[in-house]
Amino acid sequence: MLSRRSFIRASGGAAAMAALPATVARAKAAAPELVAREYAVQLLPPDYPETSVWGYDGQAPGPEIRVMQGDRIARRFVNRLPQASSVHWHGLRAENAMDGVSGLTQDAVPPGESFDYDLAAEDAGTFWYHSHNRSAEQVARGLYGPLIVDEPTPPDVDRDVTLMLDDWRVDPKTGQITQDFDAPHDLSHGGRLGNFISTNGEAAYQLPVRRNERLRLRIVNAANARLFTLGIQGLDGWLMAYDGMPVTSPEPMPETLTLGPGQRVDLFVDVIAEEGEEALLGRIDQSKGYVQAAFPVSGRASANRRPAPAPLPRNRTPDLAGLADAATLRLEMSGGAMGSMREAIWKGSSRNADELMENGQFWAFNGLVGMTETPLARLSLGQVARMTVVNDTVFPHAMHLHGMHFRVLAQDGTPGPLRDTLLTARGETHEIVFAADNPGRWAFHCHMLSHAASGMMTWIEVTA
Repeated sequence: MLSRRSFIRASGGAAAMAALPATVARAKAAAPELVAREYAVQLLPPDYPETSVWGYDGQAPGPEIRVMQGDRIARRFVNRLPQASSVHWHGLRAENAMDGVSGLTQDAVPPGESFDYDLAAEDAGTFWYHSHNRSAEQVARGLYGPLIVDEPTPPDVDRDVTLMLDDWRVDPKTGQITQDFDAPHDLSHGGRLGNFISTNGEAAYQLPVRRNERLRLRIVNAANARLFTLGIQGLDGWLMAYDGMPVTSPEPMPETLTLGPGQRVDLFVDVIAEEGEEALLGRIDQSKGYVQAAFPVSGRASANRRPAPAPLPRNRTPDLAGLADAATLRLEMSGGAMGSMREAIWKGSSRNADELMENGQFWAFNGLVGMTETPLARLSLGQVARMTVVNDTVFPHAMHLHGMHFRVLAQDGTPGPLRDTLLTARGETHEIVFAADNPGRWAFHCHMLSHAASGMMTWIEVTA
């Protein structure tokens, strides 16, 4: 637990703050529309003007899409933006044609056109959706929203709350999002970091609660590059799931927990603060604490607390019985500021570092910059793979695998919990293992979106 005086409440100032075949589907029955367009919203505190954002259905974040496990998610994406776009369903093990990666699984949807997404929600858990075309810009402008798949039997909680954490880079004079989406410093360093931090699009998010109430907090890091290191006060909690996948048994909430971009966590928390006090979700940033979300306590849900929660029901996932005979893969990251990369292959030709930088390319995987015609690996359906991931850079990276989940091996070889996004610090090496249980062409990239835009993109092919 962290002390109350360690958290600083936000104020109104700025400081608080290859061609693919066309696959646009024709209409079947009318699916609900998900409309992307420019909107003006009161993103900043009221003493600032409205901010022009790109959002879905007039919101930033976009509307919560909520379905039951086993249902299908059907949405007609309508693009009313000045740029082409697409929608990725982050964390869902869906059909490849519906994954939403422009240039790999579909063409980007041009302005004025639409695309029908129809995909299965096989796993219960906390997911999200966001643009996957020019993501470093479009997500920074607000093109993302929560996606929740409910378990058939609701867990024993009083309320289910989604918290989308983000930062926005805004001009403090105008209140508008800055247009420096391809700034070389962001591309080559830690990514685009904002100066205004929000929860569910609000500067000072509050949710009234009652003492002894049990909340399910679904926390999503939707930021382009920021790491959120979180702690709780006036709450007692358990880690129930990472990246939408339940843990085997609930884990007591540690003093702090760090989420990289794209990562999610499900917490069950009991309100233990007294009536008239506030429980807090805090953020630790450069050794200082800030209030990320406040929960003022009024009244009492029950006289006593519940027992510790039971685990969430596990999703159906493949086993790793073939681990001893797994395909061996390696991904070595290089580049970035203060890196040792002197040359790399980009668009089929070897280029020196100066030429790469002139073209906004700063990073490489295994000496290859950006998406290539040949995948990082070709795996047979059901094959188990063991990948060594080496971060030979001076920056952290959040590596997101589409279409599948993996386990990080501990030093003794024990597989950890299922994840779809790996946060790796500078100089670290990790081993991940996964079963190639979903056929198709799956992106594997850094979710520091400026890094993905400047070289940190590859893909894995799974063949039936």
